[in-house]
Amino acid sequence: MTTEKYTEKNRMSEVKIQENEIVGFNKYDKVQRSFRVYEGGYAGIHYQQGEMGDEEGYGKAKRNLDLKRPYPFGLQGGTRTRDKTGRILTDKALMEKAREELSWLRRTYPDFSFGGSLYTTVVEMAQENSAGMRYESRDGHNGIGIRFKHKDSKDIVDGYFSINMRQFSSAKFRRMADNYLAGYTKQLELPEECIIMMPVWELTGKLKEFLDAEKIALGISQLKVGQKAFSDALTVTHDVSQAHCWMSTFWDAEGFVPKNDRKIFIHKGKVLRGYADRRIAQKYGVECTGSAYQNFQDIPDNGWMCMRVQTTGRTPKEMLGGRLAIVPLQASGGGYKENCEYAMPVQSSYLTDGEKILGRLPPFTMRSTLFDIFGKDFIGVAKYTPLWDAEMLLVRMEAGKL
Repeated sequence: MTTEKYTEKNRMSEVKIQENEIVGFNKYDKVQRSFRVYEGGYAGIHYQQGEMGDEEGYGKAKRNLDLKRPYPFGLQGGTRTRDKTGRILTDKALMEKAREELSWLRRTYPDFSFGGSLYTTVVEMAQENSAGMRYESRDGHNGIGIRFKHKDSKDIVDGYFSINMRQFSSAKFRRMADNYLAGYTKQLELPEECIIMMPVWELTGKLKEFLDAEKIALGISQLKVGQKAFSDALTVTHDVSQAHCWMSTFWDAEGFVPKNDRKIFIHKGKVLRGYADRRIAQKYGVECTGSAYQNFQDIPDNGWMCMRVQTTGRTPKEMLGGRLAIVPLQASGGGYKENCEYAMPVQSSYLTDGEKILGRLPPFTMRSTLFDIFGKDFIGVAKYTPLWDAEMLLVRMEAGKL
């Protein structure tokens, strides 16, 4: 009989803002654990919220072997720790920052009303087992997310911006706020060339879905291993490196850590592999990529991937080279269809040179397909810049009527 335990501790404090006023302070500190016993090809699992000793937890997990959850795999060993928490504000300092930033917003932009929150969060993850594994990860950040509404607007909300920082900086937040708010009332026309600039994760969901090794093996993915499907500029990795890991573990639920903390799935547009945990790898005879997701109440699921698109190493403005781009501010009611067509109504957006917001644009609908977005129309991904607090994807699309 072998044993294993997942532990997650999550601490969060939040100052709530509504209609230009601080309306509440929320705080929680919770722990959850998954005690796991393996014997005879089966797993017994006990999920616990709150504190519980190992003897009691493993005892309850052992009794759950009777449920016959199949898990015929051995355990992985290894030891490693990582701490990326930075400087987290105390509750007192968080409240002081909330008052300072809200006061600045009201004073600097009196024609707007603001809502949202300032918050801190720290997450500690650990996994240990009787095979000698002891992996630990600790990460945390300070964040601020602001909804805004102009006094002349008939909408409930006109836009939103946010920034997360391991060390809080009022200067960074205020530069972002200035960029989003100063040009709001300047109305412009849509440019002839529609270049969309937005955070990478907003367009990669379908791409990740199609990289599921089981879907590829069953032929229900639009991708095939070995297929040159996309632009030479597209390289997609699972990246848990020290430089790029954000609020995530560096290991998967089965204890696998990719070599050099990085696994390539698409290289220069060519699909190299799909993601698979041990169960999927064994079932379909494919490579195990260490993609098991921690399910605290059951055996691991396939699908864990810290997806990153390789950047160009240039800023958005450098990539645009004098052209202009559209930054969607409010976009909802669309997405990818099963045939990979993409359409998204954009209720509100900004025109930018990649660095400065120039003004607001009329509503429109952006349209493309998955294979055009990451193929012939893919310009690339800009490196992280604090002004946008993201690695921004730039892509040409069609702009139609809303």
